Amino acid sequence: MRFPSFPTVVRAFYTLSNTTTRRFPSIFQQQGRLANNPRIPYSIKSMPTIPFLGSLFSTSSRSTMSYPLQKSDEEWRAVLSPEQFRVLRTQGTEAPFSGEYDKHAPAAGTYNCAGCDAPLYTAQHKFKSGCGWPAFFDTVPGAVVRHTDSTFGMQRTEIVCANCGGHLGHVFKGEGYPTPTDERHCVNSVSLKFRNEGEAGEGGKAGKA
Repeated sequence: MRFPSFPTVVRAFYTLSNTTTRRFPSIFQQQGRLANNPRIPYSIKSMPTIPFLGSLFSTSSRSTMSYPLQKSDEEWRAVLSPEQFRVLRTQGTEAPFSGEYDKHAPAAGTYNCAGCDAPLYTAQHKFKSGCGWPAFFDTVPGAVVRHTDSTFGMQRTEIVCANCGGHLGHVFKGEGYPTPTDERHCVNSVSLKFRNEGEAGEGGKAGKA
């Protein structure tokens, strides 16, 4: 019997915890509200999903939904990279602080779905949360659908593209960020494709913030 590698075990342990409390002074120095007290433990909300276990222990209302854009797994694999397919189509999660758009801070433009190019978020919706994944406090109207996600017995709210059903991440509310909605859409970078303002994507709309 071949046992999983040590990094695999570590990552599995990490993702099984929805909230991990640690001390991250460097992160607090970048957070305006908490910068003056770096000794306060910082709670990182992850987006845990382990594909090979998730299918065994997950329940989600997404299974009863249908979306305007329908493709088979074979068709999705033909247009997505392996990592995009894993995240968008099997509810995977990229490693924290590794995504292309984690620290991306444009003045204008839109973040579109990497699967179907439908506009999801504007540059003005993005904010710096320090969580390790791109964070947004609001969406393009009607662009994102929410589902109850009970993976591993944890009650969370999954967010998916309203056009193709691609997995984006999860949304958390009431964390105290100084945003208009007090919500954090914790989104995988690999689920997104940034479009500059005025640049038309395949989704049919030009990026306009």
